[in-house]
Amino acid sequence: MSQHTPNELTEIFKRDRDLITKLKGEDAHFARLAEEYHEVNREVHRIEAETDAASDERFETLKKQRLSLLDQITAIVGKAREAV
Repeated sequence: MSQHTPNELTEIFKRDRDLITKLKGEDAHFARLAEEYHEVNREVHRIEAETDAASDERFETLKKQRLSLLDQITAIVGKAREAV
């Protein structure tokens, strides 16, 4: 398996790295969402890389979960960006 996992938050929010770090440290809800996103994203990546096996249904469920988490994270980052 490659060392690089696509779709990491630091890759998606390149210009907001400091803000992401701040939110993780100051907002427990954001930190939980970010950790859950990280776990789901890694699982999706392992399935895509064929390191782990999963049914099509499980794979689609994980991708939808990842997207939902990303939507929530994006909304929080957007509000925090506006507040700065």
